[in-house]
Amino acid sequence: MSKTRIIALLGVAILLGAILSNPSEEKIKEELIHQAKVILKKQLDEENQDVVAFGMAIFGDQVAQEFLSTYTYTQNYYVFSQTKMNVNGQELVIATGIFNQIWVNPNLEEKGGQILKALKDR
Repeated sequence: MSKTRIIALLGVAILLGAILSNPSEEKIKEELIHQAKVILKKQLDEENQDVVAFGMAIFGDQVAQEFLSTYTYTQNYYVFSQTKMNVNGQELVIATGIFNQIWVNPNLEEKGGQILKALKDR
């Protein structure tokens, strides 16, 4: 086989692998719920940590799931997926999934304050 053909077959194999291993919307939302809990605990002082733990024990992930279903949406591009959110008229990519891995936007923690402020203003 020629070098060009091998490279083309390798490219097709990688593309097919990406399509087959694209994470589902549910898996991305589970990761975002986990990250939301981490961010919330970091932003609240130690006195409120017990309140957060108590709230999560009572309501579970219902509030986070409702928030994600209301304010975010996932676009599936077959090779990869992106979860986006509109904050003050700007579209923010908050998570990207490819090859069964999910990368949450590293700026999400600093944007968390802006997101909370935007939600309070609504």
